[in-house]
Amino acid sequence: MSTLPVYRWRLAPEGLATFRQLRAIGLRPGGQPVVAQLERPRRRRGPLVAYLYRVDRAKPVRPMTPARWAALARANAARRLCPECGRDAGYRIPTSLGMCTPCAYPTMSLA
Repeated sequence: MSTLPVYRWRLAPEGLATFRQLRAIGLRPGGQPVVAQLERPRRRRGPLVAYLYRVDRAKPVRPMTPARWAALARANAARRLCPECGRDAGYRIPTSLGMCTPCAYPTMSLA
C-alpha cells in the first residue's frame, strides 16, 4: 500500500489542484485517483487536509440540461416544504429542526 505525497499549505507543485480549484476553472476530477494531499497545520487540532488531482487528466464539467435544472428545482422546493404545516417556508428547512421555525418554536412571538 503506497502513501500519498504530502505538501504544506500553498506549496503544491504546478499541475495539481484541489476539487474546488478544478471546479473554478470548469473542470472535474473525472474518476482519476487522488495523487497528493495538502495539509494546513492548526493549533490544538489535527491539520486541515485537501486532496490534489492532476489538472492535465481532469475532464470538463458536464453541462446542466433542462431536465437536470428541473430536478434540482424540485429537490430544492421539497426542502422548503414544512412537514408540519405544509407551507413553503421560503428557505431551506434545517434538518436539525425538521420543520419551519414557527412550527418549531410556536410560543415565540415577533413582538
